[in-house]
Amino acid sequence: MTALRIFTACLVLAAPAARSAEPGDPLEKLRTDHPRLLIEPNAWSRLKQNAAADADLRALLAKLEEDARWLADQPPLKREMIGRRLLDVSRQAIQRILIWSLIRHHLDDASLAARAEKEMLALAAFPDWNPDHFLDTAEMTTALAIGLDWLHADLSPAARTTIREAIVQKGLRPGLEIIRGGRGWPKSTNNWNQVCFGGLTLGALAVAESHPAEAREILTAARKDIHHGLEPYAPDGIYPEGPGYWIYGTSYQCLMISALESATGNSWDMTRSPGFLGSARVQTRLLGPSGSFFNFFDCQESPSIDPAMFWFARKLDDPSLVVTQHDLLTHALKKPISSEKPYRENRFMALIPLWWVKASPSPAPAHEAAWLGQGPNPVGIFRSSPEPDASWLAFKGGSASLSHAHADAGSFVFDALGIRWACDLRHQNYHSLESKGIRLWDSGQNGQRWTVYRTHNRVHNTLTIDDDLHQVKASIRIPKIDRTPAPSATLEITDLFPEKLASAHRTFELDGTRAIITDQIRGLDADSRVTWNLTTATRVTAKGSEAIFQSGGKSLLLRVISPADAVVTTSPATPPDDGFNEPNPGRTLVRIQPHTPASGNLEIKVELIPQNGSPR
Repeated sequence: MTALRIFTACLVLAAPAARSAEPGDPLEKLRTDHPRLLIEPNAWSRLKQNAAADADLRALLAKLEEDARWLADQPPLKREMIGRRLLDVSRQAIQRILIWSLIRHHLDDASLAARAEKEMLALAAFPDWNPDHFLDTAEMTTALAIGLDWLHADLSPAARTTIREAIVQKGLRPGLEIIRGGRGWPKSTNNWNQVCFGGLTLGALAVAESHPAEAREILTAARKDIHHGLEPYAPDGIYPEGPGYWIYGTSYQCLMISALESATGNSWDMTRSPGFLGSARVQTRLLGPSGSFFNFFDCQESPSIDPAMFWFARKLDDPSLVVTQHDLLTHALKKPISSEKPYRENRFMALIPLWWVKASPSPAPAHEAAWLGQGPNPVGIFRSSPEPDASWLAFKGGSASLSHAHADAGSFVFDALGIRWACDLRHQNYHSLESKGIRLWDSGQNGQRWTVYRTHNRVHNTLTIDDDLHQVKASIRIPKIDRTPAPSATLEITDLFPEKLASAHRTFELDGTRAIITDQIRGLDADSRVTWNLTTATRVTAKGSEAIFQSGGKSLLLRVISPADAVVTTSPATPPDDGFNEPNPGRTLVRIQPHTPASGNLEIKVELIPQNGSPR
């Protein structure tokens, strides 16, 4: 990265949050031509030139063409709800229309435009786009807005009118009803704010000539309230909902910024919002040497293809951000189409060629022995070296009251020798719970969310006292990192246990390749039962105060340093037989439940020691 780029990026990351109350007509400088969403007038010719010079880009375009042809033979989508959501259909609509529109222009194939028109007319004929769950409406609006804009010259006049009216009647106007109500997602500090304003912004920009009043009102409201969705990135770029939801909310933030830039030349300084641009680098930090994310909250371990990372790599002139993405693409391009929904979870795949950044050699980011990211859900990360077999300890504070939260304050994951030894349980599909009557979003202290096995602190790598739920509203900070003699950080976790103790502190340390977790607890009742937990997907055998973990011919020793008489136990991570919790095959709970001394003061100190080779 050039010195000028670095200086500019520093200014951006230090700038105040985007809280635009700027006067003026948001449509004043709207381009009158189409396409104008996400791309410049010469985008298609530039794509051809880039593909001619880049074999990797050609391979991606060839795969997208294969998908486009296959999808063209499938019947149009139907309005099929899954529980309370139409979201799956909306996302398939985006995938189909984007791929057909891109390949139509890249190959000058008008037949794909005709197939997209047929699809969009079918979607426009739906009675509604499920505004009661407005994410569904926002994503469907995105699909038809891009199709209307990118294929404008191909669509028949009647089709343009029908699609345009559907965007207004089923997208913009239901959105305006919510906006005028002054509550809900327009004021929320989570992904709903970004997805809903992002989708409506694309819809407004696509139909602004024919419906300027609705478009202007949508854009004025978005300019006023999008700061709510951007604020959680501050100050250091940690997305509080976790790395998986970063992909969702941030993808729509990128779409919104890109569409405003291409259509009006003004993105309202959203990129200057603290932590936003830096959040892409945080995503790379949250990916451990094992290849798995620190998947706190409702997130999955495995990384997926993320077109937004290409957008950030272009914006920041930093190809290192897409090194993992190119690896994932290489693997994906080898897969044959084997289902009705290729790239189902990567519906923006067709944007990658437009945001393409070559996998050219670039300086690797400097090795960070310790990093601390502050914000509503603070995270600390220690790493022993830049090598792939490095020890990597990631831990967090935060609160169970945040969006998509688990009761996991004080938890951690640990990688060493390329293996994830201490892990988090995988996310469970929402519909599988909601369909059984679980009020999943009831997250008060006695809320039904906490009956879901994998959300409770008992199966996270943290402390539990008397088998009780953590205090949901408690917010745990990570004040600082001490970098000498070895990186360490201490979290005060007292507030998780109201009326249970006088104080509790948890310290994380990485001494060479060895992780050490120390809990200092004061003022316990004599009959209190403290549980120290670690969840693993490896084979584990416990004996006395030690346990051996094994995976792939490598091993890790867990040793309890104190208390001296502690015993390590193991049990399968099996939820109760209640008919709604999914099993966790291959996952084991490793626990320590020490005796509480008469003094009420207890130290639990555990070390995790990687052992390359057979266990001793």
